[in-house]
Amino acid sequence: MANARLAGRYAKSLLDLATEQGQLEAVYADMKYLHAVCQASSELVNVLRSPIIKADQKNSILAEVFKNKVGLMSNSFMVLLVKKGRESELPEMASAFIDQYNEIKGIHQVTLTTAVAVSDELKKSIEDKVKSETSFATVELTTKTDEKLIGGFVLEFNNNLVDASIARDLKDIKKQFLNNEYISKI
Repeated sequence: MANARLAGRYAKSLLDLATEQGQLEAVYADMKYLHAVCQASSELVNVLRSPIIKADQKNSILAEVFKNKVGLMSNSFMVLLVKKGRESELPEMASAFIDQYNEIKGIHQVTLTTAVAVSDELKKSIEDKVKSETSFATVELTTKTDEKLIGGFVLEFNNNLVDASIARDLKDIKKQFLNNEYISKI
């Protein structure tokens, strides 16, 4: 089970060490890569969380997966986690590190979900619009596609959700018809 407090503390320690050693950007890139690998491979996450697989086997698996892909500090961090028996929290620690880095650098994560893929020009336009409507200096836009939206978009940032999708509109209309909201006004 994920422990957000533990993940945050380990991520903070790694962030402080990376800053002290002047390797913050390199470790950030490593954590983004590690996060992406964990997102793409549920098998790796299952291996990390398995109580049956021994620590030395987990170390060798991590060494092979991240060989020549992450720096010495990130690699040493993973070895330390396995040694301490905390490797099951590695995906959460990578995510917590990214969040803390973004907070320090003033980077705001914005997720745009649309029914079809959007062009780079439209992405740039949305980034500019979000920057102008908010006080965000730096925006990191992530795009997703979900055909269930039918059309329109869903924009998520800082625990806010702007749902301007056709699916939401249709749901609202259905709700209005089921509640007979127009009968009383006739």
